[in-house]
Amino acid sequence: MEQTGRIIKSISGFYDVLDDETEELVRTRARGNFRKRKIKPLVGDKVKFDSTGDLGYILEILPRENSLVRPPIANIDQAIVVTSSAEPNFSSNLLDKILVNIEHNDIEPLIYLTKADLLNDEQYATLKVTLNGYHEVGYQVFLDRDSYNEQQVADLEKTFTDKVTVFTGQSGAGKSTLLNHIDKELGLATAAISQTLNRGKHTTRQVSLFDISDGLVADTPGFSSIDLMDITPEELPTLFPEFLRYSGQCQFRGCRHVNEPNCKVKEELAEGNIMQSRYDNYLYFLNEINSYKKRY
Repeated sequence: MEQTGRIIKSISGFYDVLDDETEELVRTRARGNFRKRKIKPLVGDKVKFDSTGDLGYILEILPRENSLVRPPIANIDQAIVVTSSAEPNFSSNLLDKILVNIEHNDIEPLIYLTKADLLNDEQYATLKVTLNGYHEVGYQVFLDRDSYNEQQVADLEKTFTDKVTVFTGQSGAGKSTLLNHIDKELGLATAAISQTLNRGKHTTRQVSLFDISDGLVADTPGFSSIDLMDITPEELPTLFPEFLRYSGQCQFRGCRHVNEPNCKVKEELAEGNIMQSRYDNYLYFLNEINSYKKRY
């Protein structure tokens, strides 16, 4: 009998599938022809499977909306970008680079500020202005000074409902601490990972999805590679939501918003309706992408 479900855990060739109808976990294997066709099921994959015997079989992987290599996971709806205020210091360049990568993968980013209690009042007020700018761009931002207060963590959990969520952000930003406040098991899982990773660089990590607030949350702190290798100069301006808002009014289709005449994005920048730091980072990334092209 053919059923549908989602893989929520993979462990040495077995896949635990959450049945859409019964909401029960079924242990399955992938059919032999998957290997021949070089198809590897990923955690997060929606699948058709048959569970008539003792062990179920995955018959087909349904089309993926997106997938990441590190961590190996498919069909992600949102990514929580954990952003440190201090130790390591806030960097708009790094934040924008992560956001661009997430947008490129068709995942919705949310920004979660940590360690704001290490700033003095003036520093916090300045950072708040910057992060409110991201809120105006359309990103959901969690920026309480007390990063892990119960209300804010509960508000974050509300965004998990009916979604698959991953976490990302620079090392030391406080991802594990945040995961711990959400669910102790997640925090424990990530602590075990860091120890394993420190022992051997090539340890493959199985990802699992935990059921939290009627959604599924990955137990892994996020993507490791933050470069722009897969992004073209044509795609980059489309990954800044505030540029998209105005680019239809630029004189040229496919305007890069650099030196072109009658560029609406540059007009809005001059009016103060686009953050200067975001535009500067855009030019910096465009330069980086063009330099890759020259090297290859």
